[in-house]
Amino acid sequence: MDNISQFLQPDVLSKLSNLELVAKLVVEGFLSGLHKSPYKGFNVEFAEHRQYLPGDEIRYVDWKVFAKSDKFYIKQFEEESNLRCYIFFDCSRSMEYGSPVNKFTYAKYLISTLSYLILRQRDSVGLITFNEKILRYIPPRTVPSHLHVIIDELKSIQTQSKTNISEVFHELAQKIKRRGLIIVISDLFDDPFNVINGLKHFRHKKHEVIVFQLLDNNELEFNFKDSYKFKELETDEEIMVNTSDVRKEYKKYIDTFITKYKRACYENYIDYILINTSTPYDHVLLSYLSERYKHRTGRKL
Repeated sequence: MDNISQFLQPDVLSKLSNLELVAKLVVEGFLSGLHKSPYKGFNVEFAEHRQYLPGDEIRYVDWKVFAKSDKFYIKQFEEESNLRCYIFFDCSRSMEYGSPVNKFTYAKYLISTLSYLILRQRDSVGLITFNEKILRYIPPRTVPSHLHVIIDELKSIQTQSKTNISEVFHELAQKIKRRGLIIVISDLFDDPFNVINGLKHFRHKKHEVIVFQLLDNNELEFNFKDSYKFKELETDEEIMVNTSDVRKEYKKYIDTFITKYKRACYENYIDYILINTSTPYDHVLLSYLSERYKHRTGRKL
């Protein structure tokens, strides 16, 4: 099976074909009026040099290269898209949990489909994988072939180590200069206070932010019976628990945990989507993007 078809299912793409991931807030760039822009005209991004040919405009000659090589080369540019989207993928070991599909694999399908949709509307998308630190940074690109780059990375990446979400977020908020769309895909198993501060850093930098929190049904409902041995995936620590003794307290804890994120995201104009990984990811995306479209346009699809 080729790298594209492994994560992109034709029936899913068909359902989502009329949806666009449009930004609700002001972002930089310009493209056919899909997104609002604070600038006039087209922004361009340097792509590569090529040798000067008769008829080329002199203003695009790179005189610094000429001074070094005594040859004429033209700067070629790539039109920047309306929207630069950065997908942050949590690759810590807690993402391994889940059945029949774990959170890590579910996230890969989600990322592949979102990347396809973003590129399809001629916006740019990049991928940043992380755990305790940034593992890989694939910068946003608009070309269709960039989808292969992203999916190749998804095929090869493995979960590892613990997570330190807030530290990663603060580092990236300083590095990503141009305003765009940040999509976080994680179970958010970290200190909510610190994670929320990291998300607020992106909002302070005028990014739009979407958070997909992925949790397995057992993490949400605690559907375990009798005594059960639990293993902490990030530390390998094991503990035997009588589930009936802790179910009530666990449910209270997880509900509070989720509510903290939900409330903080709402207060900071961040889209928050809780995903039970027992729900097909295309259903999740269809519901969310339809609602997003309605919110932006006031119309149903």
